Amino acid sequence: MRVSGRVWVVTGGGSGMGRELVLQLLTAGGRVAAVDLRPDALQETAQLAAAGQRLSVHSVDVTDRSAVEALVHDVVAAHGGVDGLINNAGIIQPFVPVKDLGYDDIRRVLEVNLMGTMHMVKAFLPVMLERPEAHIANVSSMGGFFPFPGQSVYGASKAAVKLLTEGLYAELLDTRVGVSVIMPGAVNTAITENSGVATPMADAASGMPMTSAVDAARIMIEGIEKDRLYIFVGKDARLMNLAIRIAPRRAIGVIQKKMKTLMPSAAPAAQGQ
Repeated sequence: MRVSGRVWVVTGGGSGMGRELVLQLLTAGGRVAAVDLRPDALQETAQLAAAGQRLSVHSVDVTDRSAVEALVHDVVAAHGGVDGLINNAGIIQPFVPVKDLGYDDIRRVLEVNLMGTMHMVKAFLPVMLERPEAHIANVSSMGGFFPFPGQSVYGASKAAVKLLTEGLYAELLDTRVGVSVIMPGAVNTAITENSGVATPMADAASGMPMTSAVDAARIMIEGIEKDRLYIFVGKDARLMNLAIRIAPRRAIGVIQKKMKTLMPSAAPAAQGQ
């Protein structure tokens, strides 16, 4: 589906890949509703965009189902409809093994990454089915198909997003709504800071170049326009996809050794249990 002249909703539009998606969609001639929890970050995106009435900003917590349902009315009122939805908002977990991870952190990761995506899909799909053509793109992760010790719950949330998206693809095959699952590798964004996590998961792929947010957004948009079901972002994502299929035990062992250097030697007692 072409970007130009279409209305796009982008979550996590206040920074990183989300911000770049907003800017590039606008540059390509689209209309965009940028969604983020942080109003100050949205204003920064709006200042960079300078797109006038083709951009609206919406400070919404995607884990709040009622707020997401109200968002549909606000976006339609601002733009007249919704043609594309890119569920990009996401966080990582504290960099500790499952045995040391508090239940509050577990719930937060699952609520943002999985339920936030679910809320957006459930709320926007009915209005998108009324359009001549529409597209849903959900951002999973390289961690959604390849295990990274210390990010097991994050990976589980993104694996759930991957399978949810594949299920949506099957359910919507006979409709005019296309579906893509996006699997970025290490992307140079502020996800660690936004997640309140000190150690980036990307360090585990030391020696692998990180994809810039600009390039990541470009790859994502190109994949959506070509109606691809699977969109891999970065050489590391493509390589890990091959490795886990060809030699899973060996590939997991290599990553496990690298991750040991990032894991805390003595994790504090889990909180929020």
